Amino acid sequence: MVVRFHWLRKDKIGIGTTRSHMRLFRIFLLLVFIAVGIAAFVVLTPFGPSQETFVEIAPHTSSLVIATQLQRAGIVRSKYAFDLLRLKNGGTLKAGEYRFDHPAAPQEIYQRIVQGDVYTIALSIPEGYNIFDIAQAVEAAKLGNHVDFLAAEHTNTALIAQWSPHAESLEGYLFPDTYRFSRHVTTPQILAAMVKRFHTALTQLAVNDAPGAAISRLVTMASLVEKEVHVDAERPTVAGVFENRLRIDMPLATDPTVVYAALLNGSWRGTIYATDLQSPSPYNTYKHAGLPPGPICSPGMAALHAALKPTQTDYLYFVSDAQGHTRFSATLKEHSQKVQEYRKAESR
Repeated sequence: MVVRFHWLRKDKIGIGTTRSHMRLFRIFLLLVFIAVGIAAFVVLTPFGPSQETFVEIAPHTSSLVIATQLQRAGIVRSKYAFDLLRLKNGGTLKAGEYRFDHPAAPQEIYQRIVQGDVYTIALSIPEGYNIFDIAQAVEAAKLGNHVDFLAAEHTNTALIAQWSPHAESLEGYLFPDTYRFSRHVTTPQILAAMVKRFHTALTQLAVNDAPGAAISRLVTMASLVEKEVHVDAERPTVAGVFENRLRIDMPLATDPTVVYAALLNGSWRGTIYATDLQSPSPYNTYKHAGLPPGPICSPGMAALHAALKPTQTDYLYFVSDAQGHTRFSATLKEHSQKVQEYRKAESR
């Protein structure tokens, strides 16, 4: 029996091995490209809700837990891909409530949380707003009920005890400004923030160390100035007129106090009637000489500054002209003449 052996040539073996390796390499490259494509899709393609969605991140939450929250809420596709962004980009993810309402790339979501772009609601309180106006603004911003706000505003007077220990409300001390609050803010927190801003205003005026009674008087006078005139340059002169009247025990006779008295009494009808002028309310400065028992609104910085440094004049009267500016007089005769001029201009 003859046994024959067939030997493969070495060059043929080498060619076969090379082709096998090339095939594996191509498969590997294909897998890499697929993986890169999937990763790019996950990382770069916008994803997320089409309607308003909130995610609350508690303090000291780990990045992976945050990523898990985002994935469960439908904000990101993959919690792992999001967590990898921390390794790539660094930075600290900040606690707070975040609002999402449109699809976005994970990078955009990540940067928002690193920057602390938490969701807040703006509450704008203009100069001259009283507690009733502020309560309505709070309700309009969906930060609380106006009735509840007014109740809390009367029961949290301890916030201003250092300036007005016997105050029945926070009127005048809720500083006008634009505030930003979370959806979950409480009414006492809103009140505390506004009173804190008032304290900052006192520091800016360099009167934060003044006696409480002096601050209370300042705020009350400033609230009258705030309501009576809207041109900042005229405010110190109006404050000077009021000081002149107080000095000679002349009634301030300012309409905004009559309006405020009616608001407190629940009888305000949109305009001043003769019965309003006869109101026994201590806020009625036609019936009672001296300052009213407290502020009638929240004065701004210009009004506070005017009340702090009133202009020294001999004026006792003032009236608005047809252009909205204030014209001042030292005598009743001169004042009556300017009132007539104003009425003629209005009737044209």
